[in-house]
Amino acid sequence: MKFNTTYKLSEIAQILECEFKGDPDFPITGMNEIHVVTPGDIVFVDHPKYYDKALKSAATIILINKNVECPEGKALLVSQDPFRDFNKLTQHFNPFSAFAKAELPTYQIGKNTIVQPQVFIANDVTVGKNCVIHSHVSLNNGCVIGDNVTIHSGTVLGSDAFYYKRRADGYDKLLSNGRVIVEDNVEIGANCTIDRGVTGDTTIGYGSKLDNLIHIGHDTVIGKHVLIASQVGISGCVLVEDDVKIWGQVGVRSDVKIGQGAEVFAQSGISKDVPAGSSVFGTPASDSKEKFKELAAVRMLPNFMKNNK
Repeated sequence: MKFNTTYKLSEIAQILECEFKGDPDFPITGMNEIHVVTPGDIVFVDHPKYYDKALKSAATIILINKNVECPEGKALLVSQDPFRDFNKLTQHFNPFSAFAKAELPTYQIGKNTIVQPQVFIANDVTVGKNCVIHSHVSLNNGCVIGDNVTIHSGTVLGSDAFYYKRRADGYDKLLSNGRVIVEDNVEIGANCTIDRGVTGDTTIGYGSKLDNLIHIGHDTVIGKHVLIASQVGISGCVLVEDDVKIWGQVGVRSDVKIGQGAEVFAQSGISKDVPAGSSVFGTPASDSKEKFKELAAVRMLPNFMKNNK
């Protein structure tokens, strides 16, 4: 998320009521998760395992729970609880805005777009030209829909990220302030759920086609002309490159990449990166030809055991 104006390090520290290290006038232009940060952004880190990664990231302001040496050209916000304070910044700069019928609508609908009855369109939503939005679709705050898009009944775009921190008394939720972006010529089936980004965008690329009953997690990027069959679940922060095919009931863990032109066979579990142009199958998924050979060998075991008694 980028702020509407540039803030000073001292101003952000005052909002959080925390210490800081660096020039009080150090410029801050936004806040983001580590995989999408750019210079001027705040990134938070609250575990020693990830200190080094955060300090060396593109972010120039690190919200951290240890008084470490400040890298050259950067600034620190030293907090007792960076997770809590990152949420505090979200609430300050982009609080949840409830939709009220009494208010003037703050969405935009393009020419020749058909919106069927009982569609919910929240604040700051943009829908392009020549779209068809079927009944009982929910387009939550900030969604951006391109031209020639079809979204079938019961689909929800822009629900919150599934992102929690374990506390002594339960789970603490990381607030979402990102968007869902659906590019031109996309079709999304019935009863799909696409979470918005925590701070960035969840993106469905140009010309991609999604079947029914698909879930896509926060900050995931689906490339161009991707085909996804029914009952696929994709976690957050996944990169699916162009021309990928993912067949039914596939599960994809977070922070992996499925390379361009790859094919994932049905009921596979993706636990690591999939090379471009490859085909994989199984749980955990591996090269499909080798996996089929293994299955054929397993089927031969009963006869092998019988003949070797």
